[in-house]
Amino acid sequence: MRYLLPLAIVVCLNARPADKPAGWGPVEYLVGDWTGEGGGGPGQGSGSFSFKPDLQGKILLRKNRAEYPASKDRAAVVHEDLMVVYRDAPDAAPRAIYFDSEGHTIRYDVRAPADGGEVVFVSGPEPSAPRYRLTYIRVDQDRLKIRFEIAPPGHSEQFATYIEASAHRTGK
Repeated sequence: MRYLLPLAIVVCLNARPADKPAGWGPVEYLVGDWTGEGGGGPGQGSGSFSFKPDLQGKILLRKNRAEYPASKDRAAVVHEDLMVVYRDAPDAAPRAIYFDSEGHTIRYDVRAPADGGEVVFVSGPEPSAPRYRLTYIRVDQDRLKIRFEIAPPGHSEQFATYIEASAHRTGK
């Protein structure tokens, strides 16, 4: 025998609260849509990214797209990536996992001092792999600076700046 649930019950079972960024502390100011321009190892580029709460606010999704024009030495490049910021437990420090269109996967610990001045994503040291550090420095509520650094294998604390950029909020 097949039972049919009344429509009102089905709607309630499928309803969920709106995704909210609450509870992310010093990382919360990153939530929104951002546009920026920058430079660095790959050359001048432009792009945009967003941090959006998902899964009823349990995670933050960062989607990024950067475009680098052709130069005399290389063709134009489009870089896309996705990062999921999460907590292993409600009171645990945030962590993140990153995937990009070049095939990289990076696991980050997230450091965010209570003053909210910066958020640092840093990968763990591995003897035979580079180490990565991505820093968002808050300029004000709607502007930030971004620095992406790489440390060579075997020299996990010798970070060198690869890309520096700035961004402004275009939505929340």
